[in-house]
Amino acid sequence: MNWDQIEGNWKQFAGKAKEKWGKLTDDELAKTAGKQEQLSGILQKKYGYAKDQAEKELKEFSHTLKAGR
Repeated sequence: MNWDQIEGNWKQFAGKAKEKWGKLTDDELAKTAGKQEQLSGILQKKYGYAKDQAEKELKEFSHTLKAGR
């Protein structure tokens, strides 16, 4: 699934993001509105990921969503 689709349906996918990254608050997820760069920044801050690791996590997340549909 591409990020345009994820962003467009973020309310549907925010719960799945919360399951994967439990440290993220509902408020943080709502503020990102599914925007990949913002979510990446929060993952870097909350989990101490390097930029590459955060991007890898988001890519895997998008593939998981595709497989789950």
